[in-house]
Order: sequence, then structure tokens, then C-alpha cells
Amino acid sequence: MMLEKKMTDFLEVLSSKEPVPGGGGASAAVGAFAAALGMMVTNLTVGKKTYAAVEEEILGVRERLEKIRDQLVVLADRDAEAFEPLSKAYGMPKETEEQKAEKERVMENALYEASVVPLQIMETVKTAMDELELLEEKGSRIAVSDAGVGILFAQAALEGASLNIFINTRMMKDRMKAEDLNRRADELIKEGTSQKNRIYENVLKKIR
Repeated sequence: MMLEKKMTDFLEVLSSKEPVPGGGGASAAVGAFAAALGMMVTNLTVGKKTYAAVEEEILGVRERLEKIRDQLVVLADRDAEAFEPLSKAYGMPKETEEQKAEKERVMENALYEASVVPLQIMETVKTAMDELELLEEKGSRIAVSDAGVGILFAQAALEGASLNIFINTRMMKDRMKAEDLNRRADELIKEGTSQKNRIYENVLKKIR
């Protein structure tokens, strides 16, 4: 798995001319960092008398965030796997009408698959944002800034993944499928942006 590499190794490959990891994998990685920051907040909350009343709830958040973090690690690899067929499709011959038709068919499928994974990244990151909102409200006050950093990372991951949808859907011939993907991405951005603004403002009020 890409994210099982040392961080310096991952950044080295990301910096290179290799096609993967790219923006999608990087967005999944940033989303995983957001989930991990949320887990840190839970670990700084659990076991403290001040937060005894919400401990069970926070333990549930920690469990869910761990699953989200691990899922985003998997999605970073899936994004790379989804891009490979698209990369090959670009190089297919198109000298004859038959070749053109086959290339178009393969490209259409590859463009769709390369859009689905970033959408899954967005949906997974959005669930992390829901958990971070709860942590901003009920988690340890000494770690509330980390919940704030987490929500900013999550928003970056959300919007970053969306760009990997839009660059592919614009070339899809099936406009109904393309617009359905675009609509869902737009909805997630709208919901996530509102949530990010609310959480970030709340964090600022608590720390300034």
C-alpha cells in the first residue's frame, strides 16, 4: 500500500513524474490525516474525569475514525488502480473506425471508474467531518485546535478529490452518468464547506 511507505518515500514518489500517486491519492492521504487527528483528540479525552459523561460516546467516535482512516488508506491505492486503465486507454490506437470505436468504449468505462473512486474518497472524508464536529463539541478542550486542523484537512481532501472527478466527467460521453457524479460531488462540497466553516469558527471562539 502506498501509505504504508515512509512518509518521505510517499512524498518522493508524489513529487516525481510517475502518474500515481496523484491528486486523488494525496487527497485520500490528507483525509486519513484528518481522521488520525480526530483519533488523537479522542485519546486525549478518554480517561479524563472531566469528560466521564461522554466517554462511551467518544470511544465510539474513536472506533469509527479508525475505520475511516484505514478505509482512506485503502482508497489511496484504489485511486491508483483506477487510473491505470485510463492511462492505458489514452495510448490505444485510433487509426481505423473499429479502433476509434473500441478506444471510445474503453475510455468511457475508464473515465467512469476513475471518477467513482474519488467520489468514494469524498464520501468517506465527509463521514470523518461528522465525527470531527462531535469532537469539537464534546472532546477535550486542550485538543480542540487539533479538531480544527482536522476539519481543515478534511475540507482540503474533499475538494481535492472532487477535482479528480470533474477532470474525468467532462470527457465522458454519457452525460447523464457524468452529471450524476458531478451533482453528488457538488452536494458533498456544499455540505462539507458549511460544516467546515461552522466547526472552524467554533474552534476559533474557544482558543482565541
